[in-house]
Amino acid sequence: MTAQRLGRPDVVITGIGMVTPAGADTQTAWKTTCAGRPTAAADHRLAGMAVPFSCAVAGFDAELTFGVDARRMDPFVQYAVAAAREAVGDAGAQDGAWDPTRVGVVIGTGTGGQGTWEEQGLRMHERGPRTVNPLTVPKAIGNIAASTVTMDLGLRGPSLAVATACATGSTALGLALDMLRAGRCDVVLAGGTEATVTPLVSTAFDRLKALSRRTGDPAGASRPFDEQRDGFVLGEGAAVLVLERAEDARARGRRPYARLLGYGATSDAHHLTAPDPAGVRAEDAVRQALEDAQVGAEDIGLVNAHATSTPRGDAIEARLIDRIFGPHTPVTSTKGVTGHMLGAAGAAEAAFTALSIADGLIPPTANFEAAGADIPAIDIVHGGPRQAAVPVAVSNSFGFGGHNAVLVLGSA
Repeated sequence: MTAQRLGRPDVVITGIGMVTPAGADTQTAWKTTCAGRPTAAADHRLAGMAVPFSCAVAGFDAELTFGVDARRMDPFVQYAVAAAREAVGDAGAQDGAWDPTRVGVVIGTGTGGQGTWEEQGLRMHERGPRTVNPLTVPKAIGNIAASTVTMDLGLRGPSLAVATACATGSTALGLALDMLRAGRCDVVLAGGTEATVTPLVSTAFDRLKALSRRTGDPAGASRPFDEQRDGFVLGEGAAVLVLERAEDARARGRRPYARLLGYGATSDAHHLTAPDPAGVRAEDAVRQALEDAQVGAEDIGLVNAHATSTPRGDAIEARLIDRIFGPHTPVTSTKGVTGHMLGAAGAAEAAFTALSIADGLIPPTANFEAAGADIPAIDIVHGGPRQAAVPVAVSNSFGFGGHNAVLVLGSA
């Protein structure tokens, strides 16, 4: 049964904007990801840290994009606005195409302007309180990416910021789906943004033993599901998707990338940082999303896994994928290329999933060579992209604190 038959409007993705380590626009990011080219490399911002490498945004020039206004924006805001601009342009929204009072924005972040807080805290400590930038708070608070997008594009519908750690981007898309189904908006720009490649964040994650210590081979450090995985690589960037009702997209002659069919969300209620070892509530989120989309596990042609390259998390997710989808459903993790974009990860991976559906191409899991003994025999796409029809796909996101958010996308 389709969403339309249930009396709900079909919701489609008509625009995608991306600023990522794989490229500062959607096509470059997609090409790099399909080539399976890892982006992790030494990062001057982390010089002297125990883990001196990251997956840094590539090819983005804030001064060129925003001019002097760049100084008023933390990078997490810059990334979000640039991605939103691209997404709206990609959606073909000419002047007057949308009523701006009916266009919503849901753009989340895990940490907000972390770099601004660190920079200004250090300035106050070293040079005194009078040297602190008076724009520190409006540059760094978590809602400011969403609100700046509304100001930049002149959008006057509801604007929201969500924060569910590494599930944030998927949560934003799920909330946008609900808003469109409820008729609160005609269009929603939804996604996530993050700029946490900073000395403090890198050190804090390393102290949690969450980061890869593969300092002699940064490019090989992010290796989801692989037997040699030892932690994730810190990434950054943004992804914003334009969602609207299918009938509205048809009326203005837009061919969508994909439909957003369903959303599921649960909480582990287990631990501050560790996932529930049984993966029960994460599995529930997947099953909720399938039910919401009115599809069965047998219909799924791709699972874009959360798989961050951590020993424990990847094994838990692989087991739940095996339980639900069995050994023959193709599985990929694009984090082998991008690293872990934290609050932006779910939105970026939803974008990659939509592109897989549109292009019939599954990107490989970069750096995957052999599965660990704790990984069941699932079909991990690796070695190169795989040509395959993907009628329906699942994109998983799981975050610190036990946030689970799962999206189901389908062909348009």
